Amino acid sequence: MDIQATLQSLRETLNLHNHNYYVLDAPTISDFEFDQKLAELQKLELEHPEYFDENSPTQRVGGTITKNFRTVTHENRMYSLDNSYSKEDLLDWENRIQKVLGEVPLQYTCELKYDGASISITYQDGKLLQAVTRGDGFQGDDVTSNIKTIKSIPLLLKGDYPDKFTIRGEIVLPFEGFEKMNLELLEIGETPYSNPRNTVSGSLKLQNSSEVAKRPLECLLYFLIGNTLPFATQFESLESARKWGFKVPNESKLAQNMSEVFQFIDYWDQHRHELPYETDGVVIKVNSFQFQQELGYTAKAPRWAIAFKFKSEQVATKLHSISYQVGRTGAITPVANLQPVQLAGTIVKRASLHNSDQIEKLDIRINDTVFVEKGGEIIPKIIAVDLEKRPENTEKTNYITHCPECDSLLIRNEGEANHYCPNFYACPPQIIGRIQHFISRKAMNIDGLGGETVALLFNNGLVNNYADLYQLTIDQIIPLERMAQKSAENMIQGIEKSKTIPFEKVLYAIGIRYVGETVAKKLAKQYRSISALQQATFTDLILVDEIGDKIALSVVAFFENETNQHLIKRLKSFGVQLESTEEQNPNATTKLTGKSFVVSGVFEKFSREDLKKAIEDNGGKVGSSISTKTDFVVAGANMGPAKLEKANQLKIPILSELDFMEMINNG
Repeated sequence: MDIQATLQSLRETLNLHNHNYYVLDAPTISDFEFDQKLAELQKLELEHPEYFDENSPTQRVGGTITKNFRTVTHENRMYSLDNSYSKEDLLDWENRIQKVLGEVPLQYTCELKYDGASISITYQDGKLLQAVTRGDGFQGDDVTSNIKTIKSIPLLLKGDYPDKFTIRGEIVLPFEGFEKMNLELLEIGETPYSNPRNTVSGSLKLQNSSEVAKRPLECLLYFLIGNTLPFATQFESLESARKWGFKVPNESKLAQNMSEVFQFIDYWDQHRHELPYETDGVVIKVNSFQFQQELGYTAKAPRWAIAFKFKSEQVATKLHSISYQVGRTGAITPVANLQPVQLAGTIVKRASLHNSDQIEKLDIRINDTVFVEKGGEIIPKIIAVDLEKRPENTEKTNYITHCPECDSLLIRNEGEANHYCPNFYACPPQIIGRIQHFISRKAMNIDGLGGETVALLFNNGLVNNYADLYQLTIDQIIPLERMAQKSAENMIQGIEKSKTIPFEKVLYAIGIRYVGETVAKKLAKQYRSISALQQATFTDLILVDEIGDKIALSVVAFFENETNQHLIKRLKSFGVQLESTEEQNPNATTKLTGKSFVVSGVFEKFSREDLKKAIEDNGGKVGSSISTKTDFVVAGANMGPAKLEKANQLKIPILSELDFMEMINNG
């Protein structure tokens, strides 16, 4: 018997039956027959380890132990989607698209928006190479071993697929499987899971992949990325992905106009509860990949796609009390404590009341019956009071005047909705909140240290600011509650590793008010070190692109404060990256300083991203749309007709690739 040929034949047969069962939902053999063939394959593989194949169906049972999930940078960023809540929002979106593309015929791909955990999977030569979670969109966790246990994800592709590409999708847990898991937990006296989405997210980070294999997870794929994809539209890409072996939902539809998009939305708004998975809306995408490229992205989302969210589910419940939380900036948030109630798949016990104006507007009182909904299906909020059920003799709610944590008199700045505790450097929740922000994933990303542990460290007098973290020792940590040698070692290792985090993330981490991720990147790119930024004046800062008065004043005030100056000195002494180490392009110049460019069309010698980088490397600015502030348009083949018309109207010079190269080379 040719063992290698037998193994190959068994693997192909089992992969086919896996596909029929988990992707097509059309099994052609019984479970018993499948198990018999799998057992035969396992026996042969054990007897002949020289023919091991990491993509064998036997590997789906898991067994890999992952102590720490490796952080991987996405080759192509995973963007969020802008949301819409009405058909008018969608028409406005279409108008914005047509302003860029012109009055061209538009087709849309409509897909259901499933509620799970996003995943990015790369295939090379038809084999599953790597699977990475969404993370912060720029980088995520390598969960390849866990993903390989999900039987609806092909380990080997079939048909005519590209050499290398990435496919994006959503890991979901069907209702039936979720209920079965909870019944098993209840039988052994354990607490059931709260909802399918959170269960999925937790499953992907289990350290033992054999435990993941026991969970009935599925993967629904929806978007392909690659350099040589053999199709021109989103809808074609979905059809191709099905042929290669992926589970692509059949509910997707190609709409010829916005009227057909509305029909799709109306149908699924009524029938979504018949689906086996959680869904909270519809994703509408411009079908043409060329148009998608022309439209591009905002800082957070593609311009060529939008999510329509189904109307939020509402429930009535009783308000027991109002408590007040203090955030890391000192902002006070009133929170409604409710009679627990089921809402959109989760038990809701609390809801935000936002600020004093909202409390006054609703005239909300203790013991009121209130209507609660999930804003965007995520954060519960109170939308109204049932006045007919209001008890007699209730008292009007008076907003607190002093901080609930440190008793400082609250302030409310003119033009702002929130009250603030001004005791910035001594109010415990503000101190804890700033340290929690510092260690967070998008900031210093310190493994082994979570929000609860930060509070534990503070309450035990071990840290009073984020610089104190770098002086912690294992001996100090071990005596703390829930701490052991290994967890203490992991924490210290995570803190030490954070010293390599790049400057732009450190700048975000130190918590300057109004300086989010995007602003931190701009400031880091402009100043390249904390020392240079500390010397910047208000006038200097407002000259930086997209830095306004409010941000500039906040940055200046932060660095003028002696406590902050001391913190920065300490961080510097511990070796934290307080200057940019990113190598600058040796060929960079200032030839294009003060000039704004728009890039449009398809190019022969460069990708659009290469062109944009060349503009920025030489001091220029890249805009997404043509305006009176645009100095040049770099145009390739199939430039959008609306952009061409606008450029001509405004008499903006249009450059070819060669014109642009000459401009760079000759100045």
